Amino acid sequence: MILVTGATGTIGSELLRQLVASGIPAVGMTRGERPGFVQGDFEDPDSLRKAIDGVDTVFLLSAPGPRVPEHDRAMVAAAVDREVRKIVKLSAFGTTDDGTPGNWHAAGERAVRESGLAWTILRPAGFASNVLRWLPAMREGQPIPNQTGDGEHAFVDPRDVAAVAAAALVSSDHDRRAYTLTGPELLSVPGQVAIMSDVLEQPLRVVDVPLDSYAEQLRAAGLDEAFVSVALRGAELVRDGGARTVTDDVERVLGRPAATFRAWVESNRAAFG
Repeated sequence: MILVTGATGTIGSELLRQLVASGIPAVGMTRGERPGFVQGDFEDPDSLRKAIDGVDTVFLLSAPGPRVPEHDRAMVAAAVDREVRKIVKLSAFGTTDDGTPGNWHAAGERAVRESGLAWTILRPAGFASNVLRWLPAMREGQPIPNQTGDGEHAFVDPRDVAAVAAAALVSSDHDRRAYTLTGPELLSVPGQVAIMSDVLEQPLRVVDVPLDSYAEQLRAAGLDEAFVSVALRGAELVRDGGARTVTDDVERVLGRPAATFRAWVESNRAAFG
């Protein structure tokens, strides 16, 4: 049995769908009670041990934030206690095992690798689906905000991330490996918007947003300063060309090329209606 944490989010829900569709025994974990799911709270070790009963493999996805290290270590401890066989951790693009401020995933990666269990670590690029956050501006006929200038990034289809996770969960071929999961092409926000305009047959405009203005918008939205600083570092990294990485890890695992951003938009037209 596979336990999928973060089971109602973008990756967790798609992973659970793919596993169930393939006839692989799997159950999702949520913090609150939900029919068909098991209940577990990263801040309640007893609940994690109960959630993990009868499970031999765990997909570990902790919600982004400064408590990721604590939550990851709690699940690793529960998995070791219950003699789970393997953990597949969803980390983040560019994560390395260092103490960089805001590097929420490094400690969790270490805990997974040092657990004594079989493990795989997935470091996805930004999700193609993140463009859905532009919907309010699009519906109001406003320009799409761009915090990253002409900086390029290889956006990955969430379905590919879930498919790689599924492969890692069911096969030992991926044990003790860390994969950086990207799409097949580098795109800037203006490049993404041009593709969306073409596919959706809708004229879309872009407006550049300076990073200081972006920071104020995030604060006005009520985000904690820890989230603001990480968001700014991420935007600055892309803007300065530090995220121009394309890998073939999706193709190596799945035996097919990673999906393009255009393909994601084409298959999700309804979401923009």
